[in-house]
Amino acid sequence: MKIWVDADACPLVVKEVLFRAAERLQIPCTLVANQWIRTPPSKVIRAIQVEAGFDVADNRIVQECSAGDLVITADIPLAAGVVAKKAFALNPRGEFYTPESIGNRLMMRNLMTELRETGQVQSYTAGYGPKDKQAFSNQLDRFLARHWKKPEERETDPSDS
Repeated sequence: MKIWVDADACPLVVKEVLFRAAERLQIPCTLVANQWIRTPPSKVIRAIQVEAGFDVADNRIVQECSAGDLVITADIPLAAGVVAKKAFALNPRGEFYTPESIGNRLMMRNLMTELRETGQVQSYTAGYGPKDKQAFSNQLDRFLARHWKKPEERETDPSDS
């Protein structure tokens, strides 16, 4: 399992939570963005800078992630792409996108985009606060407790010997 982060719009406090978890458990964590992203010196944390352009970082994450990986994103189309690959998608506010919920989330996102573009509604995103960080941290901890196995606990292929 690897952790992938849609880093362009990911709050700094979420990145810090992820850095601590990745280091503590030695989980590979990759931040993908179309700008340079600062990461702490680490064997398990890295950043990939992609070209500027619409959905370039998102497409890279979908291309690189595998079933069972965890992707951190607030981008619903990206979440749909990774869920289709049987990866897990968690937004920075602590909500998982699931195969059961992603279709409705996409439809609602598309409807709201259309309403904003026609001026029928105004866009408003609530600020990211301590409750959001706590919800994210709690979901991340529960997920890692269920899905992460230390290297020495993983099943090994007998042909590897």
